[in-house]
Amino acid sequence: MKIAAWNVNSLKARLAHVLDWLRAAAPDVVLLQETKVTDEGFPLEPLNDAGYNVACVGQKSYNGVAILSKWPIDVLARALPGDADDVQARYLEAFTGDVRVATIYAPNGNPTDSAKFLYKLGWLERLAHHTRTLLASEDAFVLGGDFNVAPTDDDVYDPLGWRGDALCRPESRAQWRRSLHLGLTDAIRTVHPGGHAYTWWDYRAGAWPADQGLRIDHLLLSPQAADRLQDAGIDRTPRAWERPSDHTPVWCELRS
Repeated sequence: MKIAAWNVNSLKARLAHVLDWLRAAAPDVVLLQETKVTDEGFPLEPLNDAGYNVACVGQKSYNGVAILSKWPIDVLARALPGDADDVQARYLEAFTGDVRVATIYAPNGNPTDSAKFLYKLGWLERLAHHTRTLLASEDAFVLGGDFNVAPTDDDVYDPLGWRGDALCRPESRAQWRRSLHLGLTDAIRTVHPGGHAYTWWDYRAGAWPADQGLRIDHLLLSPQAADRLQDAGIDRTPRAWERPSDHTPVWCELRS
């Protein structure tokens, strides 16, 4: 089973890219973030025609997450538990195939001297709390998407320059570790433990050709899923296409 995650930065703007990538990479399950489209406006037909069932939680012009799967999708949660007043479309959890998956679009958190940073830290704390519940189920599960956290300096092209950013602040990294240390496996770093491996490059200042990126998109596996991990990687190809998303897909393969 090949599971991928991709922040597409507007599904309508990037639909042709998504369809091209689905044909080329042939993932079984795809976790999308920042779709920026309402449920009513979601482009179901072309994705169904490509062989994928779809579940989505949308929001006009902002946020938005979705799950694409070659298997039926049994939706379990349309929001991250813990705050009934949070209406931002950032989390969707489902069973599909023989795994539980969640597509995650964590808050950016900038500027760090604002309520946005506190919201980010609170959101990640809620994620850690929910992760404990998921682990207690002993299901094989994958949490995938844009966590908006670069876990270590090895995940940042310029650690000093990014030190004050919400993606790299110690508080953000501490919340990331809080979830990871519950017993999750970082699929990319398990397969590729050393060196720079980026998933996001700023549109500005020639970041992509200079490979000035950050690793902020992740696949976190429960012990039951990690036992099945065969391979994982970052597919840089779509980032080189014309008018791309600023993120590129991450993927892992699990034994059946």
